[in-house]
Amino acid sequence: MTTAIEVEDLSKSYGDLRAVDGVSFSVEPGEVFAILGPNGAGKSTTVEILEGHRRRDSGRVSVLGVDPTEGGRAFRNRIGIVLQEAGVDKELTVRETLDLYSTAYTRRRSIDEVIEMVELADKLDERISRLSGGQQRRVDLALSVIGTPDVLFLDEPTTGFDPAARRRSWELVRDLADNGTTIVLTTHYLEEAEELADHLIVMAGGTIVAAGTPESLRDQAGEATIIRFALPSIDASLAGLLDPLHGDASGRDRRLEISTTKPTADLAHITGWALQHGIELDGLSVESVTLEDVYLRLVGTDS
Repeated sequence: MTTAIEVEDLSKSYGDLRAVDGVSFSVEPGEVFAILGPNGAGKSTTVEILEGHRRRDSGRVSVLGVDPTEGGRAFRNRIGIVLQEAGVDKELTVRETLDLYSTAYTRRRSIDEVIEMVELADKLDERISRLSGGQQRRVDLALSVIGTPDVLFLDEPTTGFDPAARRRSWELVRDLADNGTTIVLTTHYLEEAEELADHLIVMAGGTIVAAGTPESLRDQAGEATIIRFALPSIDASLAGLLDPLHGDASGRDRRLEISTTKPTADLAHITGWALQHGIELDGLSVESVTLEDVYLRLVGTDS
């Protein structure tokens, strides 16, 4: 199967600033591909080059089999874009805005279909200026999909969404990908990337510092799982609980914390011991390393 996006040794400088420095990656059709990194990492420049809005200094870029800077109208007809800030005329209604923008595409979806996708049916005849920030962001998303794009670029698409709306938008993104749309996502919501991305790269200082699936990046971190709980009392001998554990135990008063690289075995032992002694483990929790943990170790806490 032909890749949807190919990037090879991509570089771009602004004066003495090397914004993108030898970046290479590929994206398969129907894949959700996330580009993560702190401000100034080179994410926006990379995506703008993929969209055909900025020229590279060197390297090779192919999106849908063409060089984005040479694709012209035929290329733009096949992509959709959600910018961080869209330049929509806010005095138009939602219906008028969708009707206007849909004329730029040859494979346009119906307004009714798009408005249903972004859950704004009750706001169709409302002026954009009267919508909330999250609702305006949903209009941006509607505009990006109205042309039935083969590749969709989403730049911080859920900014301003409440948690429920954000999760519903994730369902939309997954549905689009499942139906063959290739999606390039940039986001500062690490939970969003972990939920949606099939593959991702982490950029810092214009280069790729990590790449893979969310699962593979967590595995590469080699971090231990933490098991936490509190005992109802400390009267019983703990030797039978602690001695067989693979992980390291620490605690204070009745609370215990187990740091382990074999969480399944240790959790089975802990719960078995508790059942044997008729003990309820208060506040039992198992916490594994998250994509956010890995990201912060890669780029630091000041991103």
